[in-house]
Amino acid sequence: MDTVIIKQVVVGSYQVNCYLVGCSETRQAVIIDPGGEAEKIIREISEAGLDPIAILNTHGHADHVAANLKLKNTYQIPVYMHAEDDDFFARPEVRVRSEKELGMAPAGPCDVRLAEGEALPVGKLSFQIIHTPGHTPGSVCFLVQGNLFTGDTLFVGDVGRTDLVGGSFETLLDSLKHKVICLPPETRIWPGHDYGETPTSTLAWEMAENPYITDFLLS
Repeated sequence: MDTVIIKQVVVGSYQVNCYLVGCSETRQAVIIDPGGEAEKIIREISEAGLDPIAILNTHGHADHVAANLKLKNTYQIPVYMHAEDDDFFARPEVRVRSEKELGMAPAGPCDVRLAEGEALPVGKLSFQIIHTPGHTPGSVCFLVQGNLFTGDTLFVGDVGRTDLVGGSFETLLDSLKHKVICLPPETRIWPGHDYGETPTSTLAWEMAENPYITDFLLS
């Protein structure tokens, strides 16, 4: 099995967990959710000796995409986002409301639109795209070698907000039920923010301790 490199870099005013995820053999990597502080991310990439080939956004909220443009131009690489968020955050009324909610403009147009079930090769790794709407219409999780990067769909012991524009609690629970908790229990959870007791967890732990799973999905 190929070894995956994972570096967690906390960035931006919302303290987003940006992830550098790469193939140890080829050093090719992706940047997941660059929420700000582009120079800090660039330093981490250089120190790790990684070769970024893409920027992956779990969703289009401003706090997860703030450094997209700087990193895109620095490395001449494309930005990926699910098609539903690419369309949703292009709507003028949505952009106005989202900026009012978060104090920053949401994502601009992406270069590559993602869809459920696609696989993205990175070196000898393969990233599976899992569409998990609820926090936003186009929220996704990225699964690679038993590691699930959940953005704001699932936190340690919590779930993402659904009171922001485009959010739906019922849809989020449906995503967790049909797309997440059906994965192997040893799946490692890497959330978009460190809101829990630990920076990361396992799906087994979430199914035993996360009240949104135990009370709404397993009861």
